[in-house]
Amino acid sequence: MTVLFGLIALGLLLWMANKYLKADPRKLAAMAKLGVGVAMLGFAAFLAVRGQFALAVPLALAGLGLVGWVPYGAIGWGGRKEPVSRVRSALVEMEFGHDSGTMRGVILAGPHVGKQLDAIGVETLAGLLGGIDEDSRALLAAYLDRRDTGWRKYAKADAATGRRSAASGPMTEQEAYQILGLEAGASAEDIARVHRTLMKRLHPDLGGTNYLAARINEAKDTLLRHHR
Repeated sequence: MTVLFGLIALGLLLWMANKYLKADPRKLAAMAKLGVGVAMLGFAAFLAVRGQFALAVPLALAGLGLVGWVPYGAIGWGGRKEPVSRVRSALVEMEFGHDSGTMRGVILAGPHVGKQLDAIGVETLAGLLGGIDEDSRALLAAYLDRRDTGWRKYAKADAATGRRSAASGPMTEQEAYQILGLEAGASAEDIARVHRTLMKRLHPDLGGTNYLAARINEAKDTLLRHHR
């Protein structure tokens, strides 16, 4: 009987290992983040029951951020607001948390105006790609890549990619600050530091997109020109 249980356990371990190797790394990361968040909330509840609120409250806030229950600009350890980058197009405005890596957005025009992207089905969002400008298409595709890597099965063949339209014109200094999540007048050192942080999270080779990487690089170049 012991041998039988051992074989069953070994089979389960091999099955789990196989699933792990075949899984999407981004989905694994999301699952791991969710698991850590739930564990932190559980421990925060335990501390609260013991009356240790000074530790329970920040731990609970961090846990809420990890499970996605805290809105934009989530408060992290020590009450520090998470730096957020904003990229805007005609159809959608996106926000990207520098620390958490969360990407969220809101529809700015059309029948879904005012709706959060998280509240709209993947199939519906993919169906919007064919009739929008290239900037909006690229932003929406970047969001969908983060949310569900299988979204392209819902999109038309020529609607799954997007490039920045030449009609958009050169990036303004205000737009560059919003993309990097910096206050006006930031130093060259801060610009370079934030650029490195964002590229580590959004570079195409690390699960990001060419469009977002290009916008981040353009924002850095736009701001650094004023420091020369």
